[in-house]
Amino acid sequence: MPFKSRFRFSLGYLAAAIAVMWLLQTCVFASVSEPTPYSDFLQALQQHRVANARVGPTTVVWQEQGGGPLRVSARVPGAGDDELLRLLQDSGARFDGLVERSWLTDALGWVVPMLLMAGLWLFLLGRIPGAQQALTIGKNRAKIHDRGDVKVTFADVAGVDEAVEELREVVDFLRDPKKYQRLGGRIPKGVLLIGPPGTGKTLLARATAGEAGVPFFSLSGSEFVEMFVGVGAARVRDLFEQAAQKAPCIVFVDELDTIGRQRGGLAAFGTNEEREQTLNQLLVEMDGFDPRAGVIIMAATNRPDVLDPALLRPGRFDRQVVVDRPDANGREAILRVHARGVVLAPDVDLRVLAARTPGLAGAELANVVNEAALLAARRGKDAVGMAELDEAVDRVVAGLERKGRVLTEHERDVVAHHEMGHALVASLLPHADPVHKVTVVGRGAAALGMTLQLPLHDRYLYSEDELHDRMAVLLGGRAAEELVFGEVTTGAQNDLQQATALARRMVEEFGMSPKLGPVALALDGQGPFLRQALVLPEERRCSEAYARLADDEVKAIVERNHQRAKGLLAAHESALRALAAELKAKEVMEGRELKERIAALTADARVRTEEAPAANAEAHSL
Repeated sequence: MPFKSRFRFSLGYLAAAIAVMWLLQTCVFASVSEPTPYSDFLQALQQHRVANARVGPTTVVWQEQGGGPLRVSARVPGAGDDELLRLLQDSGARFDGLVERSWLTDALGWVVPMLLMAGLWLFLLGRIPGAQQALTIGKNRAKIHDRGDVKVTFADVAGVDEAVEELREVVDFLRDPKKYQRLGGRIPKGVLLIGPPGTGKTLLARATAGEAGVPFFSLSGSEFVEMFVGVGAARVRDLFEQAAQKAPCIVFVDELDTIGRQRGGLAAFGTNEEREQTLNQLLVEMDGFDPRAGVIIMAATNRPDVLDPALLRPGRFDRQVVVDRPDANGREAILRVHARGVVLAPDVDLRVLAARTPGLAGAELANVVNEAALLAARRGKDAVGMAELDEAVDRVVAGLERKGRVLTEHERDVVAHHEMGHALVASLLPHADPVHKVTVVGRGAAALGMTLQLPLHDRYLYSEDELHDRMAVLLGGRAAEELVFGEVTTGAQNDLQQATALARRMVEEFGMSPKLGPVALALDGQGPFLRQALVLPEERRCSEAYARLADDEVKAIVERNHQRAKGLLAAHESALRALAAELKAKEVMEGRELKERIAALTADARVRTEEAPAANAEAHSL
C-alpha cells in the first residue's frame, strides 16, 4: 500500500475515534443531569426546597432536599445576579459558583492525556530493544537501495569473468526488456549464485543492480524466520509486494539454505514447520510472479546440495551461476582491484603474489592487501612493499607471529628438525609442491613452526602418486623426530589428522585402494564447497566387513608413507641435522636458499658415498 493511502487510512481511523469519544461525552455523560426549566428552579428556591446549587453565567445545577437527582437549568438572559444571590441566601441552600466548560475544554480533557500517553509510548519504543520490531514483526527487513544508491559495478568485480558474463544478460534485460520480449523469450525468474564463502557472491549481486541502475533489496535468509508462527510467510509476501511496486528491481536473498532446505526425509533433519511454511510461501510467490514485471530474484548459498528441488526447477531459480575460487589470473585481477587505493612500492609484482596465494578467495585476497597496508604504516614506510605483502600472506594463511612464545632449547631443537623434515621430504619427492618458506617462529593458536609449500600452478586433479607424496610430506616431521631423537612428540597432531583424512578419502571416495577397488563408501555430507576435515563413520554406506577393511587400508597407506618419509630422511640424515641447525639459528629460510643448501649437502653426501667403497676396496686388497 502506498504511503499516501496508508496516511489517509490512519486519519480516517483517528476521525472515527474522535467522533466516538465526542458522542460518549455529549450523550452518555450529559444524561446524568436532568434538564429543568429555570422557573421551576426559582419556585423551588422561594419554597426553600433547594438543598444545594451551583450557579454559572448561563447554567444552574441544583438538587432538591431529600437527595433527588441533579437538575440543570438554563438561566434566563438578563436575570439579575444580585436578586438571585438574595434568593439563595434567604432559602438557606448551600450554593457555589460553576465554571462552565466549553466543547473545547471537554475535548482537551481527554485528548491531552491521550497525547501524553502516546508520547510516553513512543519514548519507550525508542529505549526498549526490539520494541519497534515487535510492532512491524510481519514486515520484511530488507535493506532497500534506490536507483543510484548502489555504486558497485562490474568494474569492481574481478576473477569471476564467467559469472559476470552470465549476469550481463540480466542487466541487459532490466535495461531493455522489449529486446527479449519481442521474440517471445523471457528472462529467468531467479538466479542462484553458488560457491565457497568469500568468493564474491554478494558483491556480484550488488554489482548487477549497480550496473543496471535499478533498486536493490538485500536481506539474509535468517531474517525471515522468527519464533512466532507465520511471521516468515508474512515477510515473504510483504517483500514481493514491495518489489512489485519498485519494479524493475533486484531482490537478493543471502544464505538461501537457511530457509530453502529440503522438506521432509532425512535430508531435512533440523528443519521445523515455520521454516517450511516460509519456504512454501517463497515457492508460491516465485511461481505466481509475472516475469514481465521486471523483478529479478537473486540468491546466494554455499550449500546447494541441501536446497529443496522445488526451488531449483525451471520457473523459479532456473539459472545457477557458479562463483568458484579464482585461478592465478583471477587472483591477480582481484589483487589489482583491491590495490587501487594502496600506494605500492616499485618492487611489488602482483603476478608473483597471485602465484603465491593458491586457493585464496577474493575476501582473503582483500584481507592480504589490507594487512600489508597496515603493516607498512606500522613500520613507517611510504609505500607497501613485497616484504609486507609476503608477511600479510603468512598472516592470512597461518595467523599472526607469536615471537613472545618462549620455548626451551630442546623444544626449539625438536621444532627445527620437525619442520626441516617436512621441507627435506618435499624437496626430495618428485610430485611434491616446492617449498616456499620454512620457519620455527610460532603462528596462530598452536603452530610452533611452519613449512609453506606453493604449487607451480593451480591444480584441479591429483594422481595417486601425487597424493602419496603429499602424505609423505605431512609425515616427514614425525619421521624426523623419530630418526633424530628416538621419540615422538605432540607436535605432529595436525599432520596426522590431515594424513589420515587424505588416506581415508583415497580409500573411501577416490577408489585408490587395490583391496576395495573403485567403490565409494562415504557419503559427502558437507557439499562441494564446505567439507569437514574428516569423514565421520556415520556417513559411511557399507557393511561392517567393508568398513573394517577400509580402516585397515587407511592404516596401511599411512604407515607405508610414514616409512617412505623415514627412509628418505635416514638416507640424508647429515643434511637433515645440518639444515635443522641452520634453521634454528636463522629462524626463517626461504625456498630458494633452502633449495641451494639441499643441493650442496646432498652433493657432498654423494661424493662421500662414492669415495667410501673405493677406500674399502683398497683396504681389502691390501
